Amino acid sequence: MRKNIVAGNWKMNKTAKEAEELITALKPLVAKSKPEVVVCVPYTDLWTVAEAIKGSKIHLGAENVAWADKGAFTGEISAEMLKEIGVEYVIIGHSERRQYFGETNETVNKRTKQALANGLKPIVCVGETLEEREKGRTNRVLKKQILEGFEGITDFTNIVVAYEPVWAIGTGKTATAEDANKTIGYIRRTIKTNFGEEVAKALRIQYGGSMKPGNAKELMAERNIDGGLIGGAALKAEDFAAIVNYKD
Repeated sequence: MRKNIVAGNWKMNKTAKEAEELITALKPLVAKSKPEVVVCVPYTDLWTVAEAIKGSKIHLGAENVAWADKGAFTGEISAEMLKEIGVEYVIIGHSERRQYFGETNETVNKRTKQALANGLKPIVCVGETLEEREKGRTNRVLKKQILEGFEGITDFTNIVVAYEPVWAIGTGKTATAEDANKTIGYIRRTIKTNFGEEVAKALRIQYGGSMKPGNAKELMAERNIDGGLIGGAALKAEDFAAIVNYKD
């Protein structure tokens, strides 16, 4: 059985003080949670959140990781730096990184390999734009992202995939539970075909398109959906906890 994983992506939000306040409010609300709970926070919040989550069930994640060990890469943060703070998970290939900062399938592949080599657990994002969806290219886009993003990777034990339809991020639009399950099912079949049945069965695949307290239960009920990568709702303790505790 795959254990559900709910990860909050804070994006470029929350000062260190605000981060501490949010975690303080969140901890008692998810103390008995069944899914694995992760908060992926801005670099400047990592030390604060690492301290704040001690003694709780919350795992720490970062929002990106460099593909190099060290060197002349202004603005990048290495896996070693993240590990020292206590980071366990790292988001790679988020649509905003692809759209605004030139992330490609090749750089996603390099970052993922670097994360794995350093004992970090990558949450690798894939997803189509509205234009690609309307042109019927969803499966083609996803297949390319999967094959190129995971090229040369053989051990998927610590990898999580997040399907984030770009058209549903920050827009208030959400794929129906049936549509999300169908697309994630295609991702799982593509993984099975190219990386093996056992990998596909064990791989946790999240839904990352505007999951909220109001739709979490319906989405999580689908057999292919193993949790959520949560954006806006992760910035409020009560909303994020409601998603984590969707069965209650």
